[in-house]
Amino acid sequence: MDTIPDLTLVDPNGAPVKLTALPRPLVVYFYPKDDTTGCTREAQDFSALAGDFAKAGVTVLGVSKDSPKRHANFIAKYDLKVPLASDEDGAACEAFGAWVEKSLYGRKYMGIERATFLFGKDGKLIQVWRKVKVPGHAAAVLEAAREV
Repeated sequence: MDTIPDLTLVDPNGAPVKLTALPRPLVVYFYPKDDTTGCTREAQDFSALAGDFAKAGVTVLGVSKDSPKRHANFIAKYDLKVPLASDEDGAACEAFGAWVEKSLYGRKYMGIERATFLFGKDGKLIQVWRKVKVPGHAAAVLEAAREV
């Protein structure tokens, strides 16, 4: 993948979110599940920096396979400032290579890899962060996005 995939996700209100129509530069971050410890922290970190991303002219979108209703509840519960989109059918996870085999206590299963993608104004992929560790990640992405 060299450019933003031409995919349509769903926002918490059930409205379509066409990735190629979003303002750029664009940050798309994938996370496993709403309202879990690491995912909540990541969403809160991106929310805390939402104003800085906006000042830099950078759009941020969080994506998981959770339903639009779960996203709406997650946003309300934590007063999140970054938009979230649902990828219930997994098409975006597949296109971005974020649907991967994981392992927990020796058990293998498929799940969403915590990963972030930064696209430039021309829609070309600039940087990818895989197997993201949450602490400091949103700030690192902001720093990279400011250089676009």
